[in-house]
Amino acid sequence: MTSQTGRRGRWLTGLVSALAVTAATLWQGAGGLAAEAPLVEAEAGRMISPAAEKAIENGLRYLARAQHEDGSFASGGYRGNVAISGLAGLAFLASGSTPNRGPYGENVDRAVRYIMDRTQESGFITAPGSASHGPMYGHGFAALCLAECYGMSAEEELRDKLARAVNLIVNTQNDEGGWRYQPRRLDADISVTICQVMALRAARNAGIEVPRETIDKCIAYVRRCQNPDGGFMYMASGGESAFGRSAAGVVALHSAGVYEGPELAKGIQYLMGFLPGQSSAASAGSYYYYAHYYAVQAMWRQGGTFWQRWYPAIRDELVERQSSDGSWLSPISPEYATAMSCIVLQVPNNYLPILQR
Repeated sequence: MTSQTGRRGRWLTGLVSALAVTAATLWQGAGGLAAEAPLVEAEAGRMISPAAEKAIENGLRYLARAQHEDGSFASGGYRGNVAISGLAGLAFLASGSTPNRGPYGENVDRAVRYIMDRTQESGFITAPGSASHGPMYGHGFAALCLAECYGMSAEEELRDKLARAVNLIVNTQNDEGGWRYQPRRLDADISVTICQVMALRAARNAGIEVPRETIDKCIAYVRRCQNPDGGFMYMASGGESAFGRSAAGVVALHSAGVYEGPELAKGIQYLMGFLPGQSSAASAGSYYYYAHYYAVQAMWRQGGTFWQRWYPAIRDELVERQSSDGSWLSPISPEYATAMSCIVLQVPNNYLPILQR
């Protein structure tokens, strides 16, 4: 990436490269399935077009303006939502800023402080009074943000909050191997499960202990959710495949250390049926940003021609969707859609440790 955003982030490259090596070493052997991850294309940064560079910068500026005094994000009923605050923090991290370092360092730090302040003694991260599609969604995204930031610092309080959040995830995994809306060991679904396993992966990368049994059970659960067509059902009890949940299923396997196998090959082929610009189902619906947040990660991990076809398609589509004020719109909140879009567009930067290949 050759824009102002890219230049500002280059100071982080050495740190991120070191984190990538550490992450790969720490997670080797999850389920005995961690194979050599695909190599990062040497020219990946060049995939961010000038129009996308401008869109990213405008999007990040919008988020910076939209941040509340307490460090949180989102408006309306979702104001203070910990998931959206975590996603906004990740969007800034993906540009190369870290807590108190870089052009958006202060924004990252304030978001992290907000999340830490909403971490209960039990480790549950929640903002009572803020609308949510399910508290464990918020917990997973917020814990992921904490883990990515802890991997770039050694702050003891941050480690303590993150460790508590991880313990809550481990202790609320149900007998099937997944998670659901509430921090209780009852049922499970693929969309909440992916949030938790990504948080666990990022925490493990940063040196927080995660039981091997937890990951093995999660892998088994996600595999049971796959349909014969390669897509994934919402719950293991049955159901049809859909784009968003299938992208989540593939990334859940990647996050658990599964990098190859028939389930991934089938999953990627299923997702290719939703290539942006060629599938109306991939360009509409209330889960648009959610689906593409995971789909771009799936293709980034897969690499090769899959990535080369997918990223330019979603890049150009998102650039077209951006509003004049730098935001992207969603019924949930523009901060949610903007954070998701900025993360998607910045994947080739390779700055987020959770996305290191």
